[in-house]
Amino acid sequence: MITIWGRTNSLNVQKVLWVLEELSLPYERIDAGLTYGVNDTAAFKVMNPNGLVPVLKEDDFILWESHAILRYLAARHGRGTLWSGDDRVAAISDQWLDWCSTTVWPNMRPVFQNLVRTPADQRDHQALAAGVKSVAENFLILNNALQNRRYIAGEAFTIADISLALLAFRWYSLVSDRPQTPAVDAWFERVSVREGYRKHGSAPLT
Repeated sequence: MITIWGRTNSLNVQKVLWVLEELSLPYERIDAGLTYGVNDTAAFKVMNPNGLVPVLKEDDFILWESHAILRYLAARHGRGTLWSGDDRVAAISDQWLDWCSTTVWPNMRPVFQNLVRTPADQRDHQALAAGVKSVAENFLILNNALQNRRYIAGEAFTIADISLALLAFRWYSLVSDRPQTPAVDAWFERVSVREGYRKHGSAPLT
């Protein structure tokens, strides 16, 4: 049995829930993080000493870090689908998954923090503007990559599409003055009809 600790409006938890939906895996979810607490308890920190969500437990196996969880679930339960049987396709998916963590999210974080979690009169407008500029550049890179592909790693939907789509939702929701990215728009339209996104991908931003 799989248990997930984390709140449903967390970006990183949503990634995991979407993967579970794609793989039709049963699971139990326990609210944790922000107003729910739990993640600051000693018992939780035995599982994840960082005190962050999500945390996955499957039988006696415990794992934290959202992208590690995505890779584990896809490789263990979705080999040949979410985790390609072609090593090079899997590597391309992995490349873009890392890009989400190392590039796009660090750029988007000040945008999210200022527009969602900071009162208007306390916003850091310099950091906000820099973040918007950087994310716009990131999405132009993504647009170029998607010119001749249905999904980011090729013709098949992978875990990288999940992480990218959840970032794209935040980008579309928070910033109206964006560069034109028709290939990203078309890709997002394809991925956002999937049941995993419909159930877990578009919760109100908090």
